[in-house]
Formats: sequence, C-alpha cells, structure tokens
Amino acid sequence: MRLPRDLSGSDLAQVLRTLGYSITRQTGSHIRLTTHEHGEHHVTIPLHTPLRVGTLSAILADVAAHFGMSREQLLDRLF
Repeated sequence: MRLPRDLSGSDLAQVLRTLGYSITRQTGSHIRLTTHEHGEHHVTIPLHTPLRVGTLSAILADVAAHFGMSREQLLDRLF
C-alpha cells in the first residue's frame, strides 16, 4: 500500500489514537505521543501540512516495530 501524500501531522496523531497513543506534550510545532500498550513508546510528530513522505515513513516504521508488525500490516490497520 502506498503512503498517503496529503496527511498532516495532526491527522496522523488522530489516526494513531486508534493504537492507544495520546498527546503527552507539545513544544513549538512538534507533538509527542505516548502509548502504554505493549510497553511504553514515544513518537514525535511535526505539525506540518503535509508531512514529508520520508518523515511519515520513518514514524510509521517506528510504530510498526514497537507493535511487532510490518509496515504494510500497520498501513492496512490505520488506513
């Protein structure tokens, strides 16, 4: 599955809520999300519109590794 090209940082934060992530803090134009499912995990997302493809790919790869699934499985679950 192809990565969405028009996803903003706030849209990604909303989508990641389905995996148990919640906003823990914001510094400038970046937000930090934390989940306690499968252990504690933090991810920082820039509030840019749209997110760069490489940035989005790195964030999703990090989340997928935390949950022990492939990036494709994560994309199918989120989008």
